[in-house]
Amino acid sequence: MAERTRTIAVVTAGLSQPSLTRMLADRLAQATSARLAEKGIPTEVKIFELRDVALDVMNNMLTGFPSPKLDAVIEAVTGADGLIAVTPIFTTSASGLFKSFFDVIDNRSLTDMPTVIAATAGTARHSLALDYAIRPMFTYLHAVVATTAVFAAAEDWGSGADTVKTLPDRIDRAAGELAALIAASDRSDSVRDPFTIDASFSPTGGFQPSI
Repeated sequence: MAERTRTIAVVTAGLSQPSLTRMLADRLAQATSARLAEKGIPTEVKIFELRDVALDVMNNMLTGFPSPKLDAVIEAVTGADGLIAVTPIFTTSASGLFKSFFDVIDNRSLTDMPTVIAATAGTARHSLALDYAIRPMFTYLHAVVATTAVFAAAEDWGSGADTVKTLPDRIDRAAGELAALIAASDRSDSVRDPFTIDASFSPTGGFQPSI
């Protein structure tokens, strides 16, 4: 029996166009698709640049309701078989846009989601932000986060890249871990309409402003 197609959602919070954040996201998606192909599993990659829904995210935070455009993005991301989440690092943490997007989705909608986290920054001194700021957020959301997180500083893209574990090496390792998690996951088969679980629950109503 042929393997069903797995969907990989890629969320990237780069602000410029083109951006190194998007480049890292693309490479992770390509490597993960290649690893799944080795297992005979076809994939469909859906890439979402948060800069395209920035105003929608802010309006959702102010009103508690997503626009149809943002609602479609949230539905695609939360309904995927795997997630690649990539952010630039600003002031030692994820970008505000990246954090705000995950604030407006329901905090149960990523439960058991196979996930790889990644980040970009100008210098390697920001690399720990992945583990002290970004990984805890996805743990709180009950995602299954791959052990390897990928950080890319500006020098990782040039001739001065780390010769011990190069960026392509780190991407390949993270992709292998995510591919294994996706292949073993039955999350999509077990996802139910949230309204049959709790009539008050909405997959796009995670952020309810009270102040």
